[in-house]
Order: sequence, then structure tokens, then C-alpha cells
Amino acid sequence: MKLKINFISIIILLISFSSFSQVESYSLIELKNNFKKIEDEKISISFTNNDITSNKKKSAGIAIIYSLLLPGMGELYAEGFNSGIYFTVADGILWGSLFGMNIYGNWQADRYKSYAKVYAGIDPNGKDKDFFATISAYSSIDDYNNEKALERNYKAMLDYNKYYWKWNSVEQRRTYRSMWTSSEETFNNIRFVVGGLILNRLVSAINALRLTSRYNKKISLEETTYNLLLLRNSFNENEIRFVVHHNF
Repeated sequence: MKLKINFISIIILLISFSSFSQVESYSLIELKNNFKKIEDEKISISFTNNDITSNKKKSAGIAIIYSLLLPGMGELYAEGFNSGIYFTVADGILWGSLFGMNIYGNWQADRYKSYAKVYAGIDPNGKDKDFFATISAYSSIDDYNNEKALERNYKAMLDYNKYYWKWNSVEQRRTYRSMWTSSEETFNNIRFVVGGLILNRLVSAINALRLTSRYNKKISLEETTYNLLLLRNSFNENEIRFVVHHNF
């Protein structure tokens, strides 16, 4: 009888141990599945502080184009107009000089042509620049043609009726030459102003490129990344995790 009771106890113990092992195995499998489920149901949303603000990186190409069109505007685009304003002011001065010199040169040209018509008897119509330069150096067409004849440069001699001129005095010719020289020098100096306009744009474009690079570097260093994780945990509950990463 005692032997039978012990045998039954052993059977019950084995059954209990087997049941415990199955429960433990099931728990481990379920836990593993829950972790897999978390990975399957995780949603990640990443954005930076620059995505929610106006701090966008600047285009170097756009900055250069702006400066070439109007010096200083590339710097304004790169948020560095403190230095760009000098290029804008310089451009305004150069354009003002260009228009002023052009007006003055034309005014002097009209003056010396009218003066030569009155005091040298020329007909200004159809005459080129070389003719107005020539009459500033010779008192009359006779003096000019005689000199060319002595040089045997007959092709350079001028038609008497078409190109006639004669100054009444040396003083009149010198007065004319002064007006002619002033006009010619003004037009010649315009090329330096044009060169200044081009140079001002090139330097402004280089400066805008430098400022754009510095601005973009600053934006990159200050960029903060936010990660928003939406996931389901092992208890079948939704969780939200917010992760912040700041670049230094």
C-alpha cells in the first residue's frame, strides 16, 4: 500500500514539472513574439529645428547671381548685409559717375562742334572723330594738305570743299582744342568706371560666397534633430518616445 502511494506521488510530481516547463517555455516564446511585435509596429518620425523654422541653408549659386546683378544683394541673401551695403553704395556711385561723365562728354562734344562751326566755318554733318581731332591741330585745311603733300601722303589729303576749315586765330584753335580734349578724356575715362562696375560685382560675389558658406556652417552646427517614436509595448499599449540630438 505504501509503495502504491509513493508511485502515485512520483507520477503527480512528474506531471507538475512537465506543466511548469510548458508554461515557462510558452512565456519565453510569447515574450520573444512581443519584442518582435514592437519592432514591427514601431514608427519613427525625425525632424530638425530647421524644418520648423526659417533657418534653411542658402544657395551659393543664388548668392553669386544676386551679387552679379546688384552688388550687396548676395550679402543680403546670406544675411550679411553689414558688409554688402558698401558694395551697393559703391555701385550707386559708379553708375552715377557713368551717367554724369556720359552727359558731360556729350555736352562738351556739342560745344566744340558748335564753336568750330562758328569760328572755323566747318560743316559738322557727316564728319567722323578723326576730322574733329585734325582741326584741333591745324589752323586750316591748307596747312594740313600742304603738310601731307610734303610727306607724299596724298591719300590722306582732304577734299577742300567738303572738309574746309580755317581758324581766325591760334587762340580760337586752342580754345576749341581744350573743349575737344575735355570731351575725349571724359569718354576715355568711362572705361575705368565700367571696369569698376565689373570689379565691384566680382568682389561682391566672392564676399557673398564666403558669407553663404559661413551661414550654412553655422546652421549645421546649431542643428537639433528630434526623433519621435510611436510603438506598441509588450502589454499591447501605445508608447511615445521623444529623442533629442543636438550637434555641437
